[in-house]
Amino acid sequence: MSYERANIESMAGYVPGEQPTSTGVIKLNTNENPYPASSQVAAALARIQVEELRRYPSPTAQQFRETAARYHQVSSDNILPTNGGDELLRLAITTFAGPGDVVGIAEPGYSLYPVLTEVQDCRLLPVPLLDNWSLPSNFVAILNDAGARLALLVNPHAPTGMLLSAQQLIEIASSFHGVLVVDEAYVDFVDPDQQYDLTSAIKEHDNLLILRTLSKGYSLAGLRFGYGIGAKELLAPMMFKTRDSYNTDYISQQLACAAIDAVDDARESWQKVRSERARLTKELDQLGLPSLPSQTNFILTQCPNADSAREIYHGLKESGILVRYFDQDRLQDKLRITVGTPEQNQRLLQSLKLLVS
Repeated sequence: MSYERANIESMAGYVPGEQPTSTGVIKLNTNENPYPASSQVAAALARIQVEELRRYPSPTAQQFRETAARYHQVSSDNILPTNGGDELLRLAITTFAGPGDVVGIAEPGYSLYPVLTEVQDCRLLPVPLLDNWSLPSNFVAILNDAGARLALLVNPHAPTGMLLSAQQLIEIASSFHGVLVVDEAYVDFVDPDQQYDLTSAIKEHDNLLILRTLSKGYSLAGLRFGYGIGAKELLAPMMFKTRDSYNTDYISQQLACAAIDAVDDARESWQKVRSERARLTKELDQLGLPSLPSQTNFILTQCPNADSAREIYHGLKESGILVRYFDQDRLQDKLRITVGTPEQNQRLLQSLKLLVS
């Protein structure tokens, strides 16, 4: 006998990227930063005493809120710490959309969005991207006509890696009747010459919620620490009503503060990833595997067809290299490849040369 709610029983759960236990595998499938976190993070971890863990942490992670606020030049009331960016997504759906309400997404996108929407028993409204992977010009009209309470957009986009301009997102927020969540999980890898910055827009748009995470840019995927940036009035119900009490622990709060304080160290890894991203894109193109222009730490590579994409995926796996294959519409002939270290990328290219030849 099943005791699940009907919508839970009928849904499929989120499928994460493969996490191998072998240390010899080159892992280019889950978009982790290939470089370690700052030494300041390691020093903060070393300073933590077991005695400090007998007490509850700051329920609002106030020290981190103040640290992140200084970095983003906003108030601490504009910062909402969460247990990874995924908790912020769950909070946004729980707070702003109820059973039967419409949640809009661009498709394809982050595959957790539909799962969280189904958990809340909301109605998912997927809006297909155009053939060039851009948003349709009537995107906001589609959302408003359906009465969408919430829209989730990842920018830079996953899985394509392409970037919407801040101005385009501001125009969407200005016209949309619900809450716009812009998932900036990969924003640290955007080329500086793009001059992309959405943070200041929260002052004029109280329906704009920006998601940030320390998982990618700060090399702390194992820490599970993220945060939202938004108007005080937008964050307040999530902070004081729907958020779990003590949702971030003492250790993660200390390390998250150290990571933000050491942002210059993180920036060095961002630049290394950008440099390797450009090299890898060029080398893949020469192998007959062209890629979309990426502003993330991954590349979406075009294979000749769906069969070859699966064959290359399995061939790389047999050689000890994991990449991501999505068996879904519009992605079946593509592979998503995380940008690794120069040595890892070279191993990848060598294996690919054998497979495509």
